[in-house]
Amino acid sequence: MTANEEQPIKLTPPDDSDVEQQMRRMSRRSLVKGAVGIAFVLGARHWVDTRRTRQGIPWPLRRALQVNEEIWHDFASTGHLAPTFRSTQITRARTNGDVGLSDIQDLSTWTLKVSGLDTSTGDPDTRSFTLDDIKKLPAHTIITQFKCIEGWSYIMSWRGARLVDFMEKYSPALKTDDSGNPLPPVNGVPAYPNFVSMSTPDKQYFVGLDMQSARHPQTLLCYEMNGKPLTQEHGAPLRLIIPVKYGVKNIKRIGNIHYTNQRPADYWAEQGYDWYAEL
Repeated sequence: MTANEEQPIKLTPPDDSDVEQQMRRMSRRSLVKGAVGIAFVLGARHWVDTRRTRQGIPWPLRRALQVNEEIWHDFASTGHLAPTFRSTQITRARTNGDVGLSDIQDLSTWTLKVSGLDTSTGDPDTRSFTLDDIKKLPAHTIITQFKCIEGWSYIMSWRGARLVDFMEKYSPALKTDDSGNPLPPVNGVPAYPNFVSMSTPDKQYFVGLDMQSARHPQTLLCYEMNGKPLTQEHGAPLRLIIPVKYGVKNIKRIGNIHYTNQRPADYWAEQGYDWYAEL
């Protein structure tokens, strides 16, 4: 070996007792860290559970849910379209949820009651519409995926009038300034109220929609499913189809629509679910 060559390093294997001592120290450290972590989680859980509630949910969780709602609401827009499918991809429909559907609906007497309408033209604030009135509007067919908040889904063909077309034909009362004058359109969009409330004829089931979602081009006042009139269990004679939201917002058998600037009550939001329920 020459002078400029490095001498090999000789490694001395650790003594077994040293290894055991190090393992014991690491085990004690891990145990202490684990115990502290568990204590922190249990303490935080106890703190959350003992806070005052809002709508049956401790306020820290309710606030987190509200933040999540606003984030997803900002993400969604009328330009965000739900995927559409081919007719060959249609699957078997599933029925779920019968709140507000306890009575068999006599389709010959059904009417849609709409309140909060524009009165500047001399029409009353509240009007009733028949299914024929809805069918006079341009009809649209979409094949979309209906997603339940429980995790299941199916693909179905829906036909009906766009809610935005209904609102353009029968305008909601526009927002006004301090002098009571209607506000001008913003980017071509009329100054409609902030929200839309819908309920079944018996008002047992009800949903609230933000105006942006109500005006979405895929939001339909639907009267046909797979080319046939809606059945009673699927919301005959008229239901909402809004494929950018979970099924809980797709109210069956609409009987009442109300335009308002106050965020309306929502059946499942009152049970603690996300008010927007956006996909």
